[in-house]
This record gives sequence, structure tokens and C-alpha cells, in this order.
Amino acid sequence: MSGFSDALSLTSSGLKAQAQRLRFVSENIANADTPGFRRKTVPFEVAGGGDSTPGAVEIGRVRLDRAELTQIYDPSHPLADESGNYEGSNVDLIIEIADAREAQRSYEANLKVFDQTRQMSSSLMELLRR
Repeated sequence: MSGFSDALSLTSSGLKAQAQRLRFVSENIANADTPGFRRKTVPFEVAGGGDSTPGAVEIGRVRLDRAELTQIYDPSHPLADESGNYEGSNVDLIIEIADAREAQRSYEANLKVFDQTRQMSSSLMELLRR
């Protein structure tokens, strides 16, 4: 039964990591029009805890995208400098939507593996009862 619990632990770590990734993607989308906002990215890392299942994943430290902020011309904006420009965000909605879809599909794949493992475990228990 250890194999089943290891598989469930692996898939649950993937589910948690993708859910956290999706949270940061949604923060990026929500702040796409916020002046000076930098896009947040999160890498996946192998879980380093002593009690974690080998191969489990977790998110690493949140990083800010160092890409240039867009310059927006609007002399009436309160943050505009003497030339009428202010710094927008560096969030690209196309990239964020693609990241959101990738996270969603990865989450669904982990969920299917979790469900398959649970069904296999239930089937095994049923066979052992006979």
C-alpha cells in the first residue's frame, strides 16, 4: 500500500503547486493595469523536506520579472513625469492566459492521476475482501 500513498502524495504536491501557480497568474492579470507592477513568476522545485515523498514538487521563491516596464504617455496622470510619461506594468496578458491554461491542464492531469490511484486502491481493497 505504500506505492498508493506515495502516488497520492506526489499528485497532491502537484495539485498544490499548480494551485499556487494559478494564484500568482491571477494576481498578475488583476494588476496588469497597475502602474509600476512587475510580473511575478514562481519556479517549481523538488520538495526538500525530510518527510516528503521523493519526486514531490513545491513552488520556489517568488521572483519579479525584470523586463522593462512599459512607458505610457498620459500627461494628466498623477504619476506622470515632466515629459508626460509614467511606468506601466510589464504584464503581458497573452502570456498570463497561456500560463493559466497550462496550470489548469497540469492541475487536471494531476487530479486524474489522483482519482485513478484512488480507484486502484479501492479495487485492490475490494479484491482483498473476497
